[in-house]
Amino acid sequence: MGGRCPSLALVKAPPLQGMLEEIQSGLSRPQKRLPSKFFYDTRGSELFEAITELPEYYLARTETSLLKAPVSGWVTDIAPWSLVELGAGSARKTRILLAAMAPVKPERTYAPVDVAGDFLRTTAEALKAEDPSLDVRPQVRDITWGLDFVSGLPGPVLFALLGSTIGNFAGETSVQLLSNVRSAMSENDLFLLGADLRPGEEKSIERLEAAYNDVQGVTREFNLNMLRALNRDAGTNFDLAAFRHHALYNESEGRIEMYLVSETAQEVHIPGSGVVPIGAGESIQTELSCKYNRPVLTGMLTSARMEIVRWCTDDDGLYAMALAAPV
Repeated sequence: MGGRCPSLALVKAPPLQGMLEEIQSGLSRPQKRLPSKFFYDTRGSELFEAITELPEYYLARTETSLLKAPVSGWVTDIAPWSLVELGAGSARKTRILLAAMAPVKPERTYAPVDVAGDFLRTTAEALKAEDPSLDVRPQVRDITWGLDFVSGLPGPVLFALLGSTIGNFAGETSVQLLSNVRSAMSENDLFLLGADLRPGEEKSIERLEAAYNDVQGVTREFNLNMLRALNRDAGTNFDLAAFRHHALYNESEGRIEMYLVSETAQEVHIPGSGVVPIGAGESIQTELSCKYNRPVLTGMLTSARMEIVRWCTDDDGLYAMALAAPV
């Protein structure tokens, strides 16, 4: 319990070949799409942090408020030794959880998981500098990969998936992600989930869509940066100037859908795979952001062999935090 590991050694990211295969597969579909994980190079991670500060983007502010109260009280009560955060980013909100752990477990272990290696390294080093007693063990990996490293952490462990990141996984893939977390959990571990709520009496569709179509155009730049990163890292040749950002709420599916629409015909070269044509007006789906209510989340967690033990929402019905236990 409470073992120390000063090393900030990182796990290797997936190889280029895997990236090229995913690009080829995604662009070969009738509805072209690219995985949202490709957003998060260093620049993409920085742009996302900027998005969380935008007036339209209520998600980050509302979640932060709920983390301060009542969630921090939950964490102090639980007193976990370790925190595993999936999709950690800058870990800005995570500091609230780490502070809540400190009164009972001052020698805490934090294992942030993210695909942006350089960004994660910077975050890990900053946290270590802020609190030398914190054992930081960053993991550069896709959050859908196995969590085998968790067996080496002191328990009990609190797993956290914040920022409504679960919304990027539609249908069965969301249950698979939750099941992956459940497989890494021991009997006394818990799972903290942040989820953006569906429009209703208190929350309009207009307010939801505005969060993905900010007037400053930061979300547009974030969306386009995916193609910029693929051109640099995978050797593709997307014509960024030909694409426009488009985001809308699909009410029947209960999700925001984000696209890059090509306004002119172009041919995209994928090294080792040839050329993929993109027609004028054809779109690439870059993100799905599913929205939830308590019954939907309960069903997903039940399918993953977990149950909600604590639940809270803000007064405006924008956002929810759920704490789940393994069953």
